[in-house]
Amino acid sequence: CLNRDDPASEYMYRAIPDGVAVRTFGRHPEADFRVEGLECGIDGSRFTLVMPRGKVELRIPLVGAFNAMNAAAAAAAANVLGVSELTLATALETASPPRGRLEFVGEARGARVFVDYAHTADALDKVCGSLRDLTDGPLSVVFGCGGDRDTTKRPEMARVVADIADRAWMTSDNPRSEDPEAILDDMERGLQGAHGDFFRVTDRGDAIRRAIQHAEPGETVLVAGKGHEAYQVLGDTVVPFDDVEVARDALRSRGEARLV
Repeated sequence: CLNRDDPASEYMYRAIPDGVAVRTFGRHPEADFRVEGLECGIDGSRFTLVMPRGKVELRIPLVGAFNAMNAAAAAAAANVLGVSELTLATALETASPPRGRLEFVGEARGARVFVDYAHTADALDKVCGSLRDLTDGPLSVVFGCGGDRDTTKRPEMARVVADIADRAWMTSDNPRSEDPEAILDDMERGLQGAHGDFFRVTDRGDAIRRAIQHAEPGETVLVAGKGHEAYQVLGDTVVPFDDVEVARDALRSRGEARLV
């Protein structure tokens, strides 16, 4: 299955051996499984999925345009396996959102919180952009960069967040053997000339709590980087840590919380 919206799909298609079943998806008018009339909301997405043998109106419980593309890709793959259009439509509409993938944690006093696994510049760009489109108020992002990994991506990740968010809370991810402060120093280099408010809070739990505590009514807070992970790697020690649970506790403390 190839993303027809990606210019590289043409080169990939030519490299596929004869006899291999190929399906394409995306918004491109020539895609086999085409997304039309996409409307994204805070609780999911609505669109028409045009298929080789008809079309279906879908409402999926997945947030963001990129998840609509993921749904189209899943439909294309299911088609290759012989799954009927009715079966795949039902499956998409009743799918459970993956844990830690743009997961809606809850809201309190007008502030909404999401958790996502995004830990690269490209992933942050997609998830932050999706929430920016759905947020009338400010967008805050809590994020960090992993230790003992590519140091060159740190300022790039910070720049992506700064370009989209109104507030950036830079914090620890999995620092591993590196000094967390040195990682934050690398991240800060991507903020030169950027707009918005930027905060440096080394302790991840503290950063999440502060971002939610200080959120305005109508604000959306994204906690990015760890998603489904329920641990943090500090040196040689793996300690229990769950972004979702920390965010839930912070929402409860804020008052009038509605948790998912």
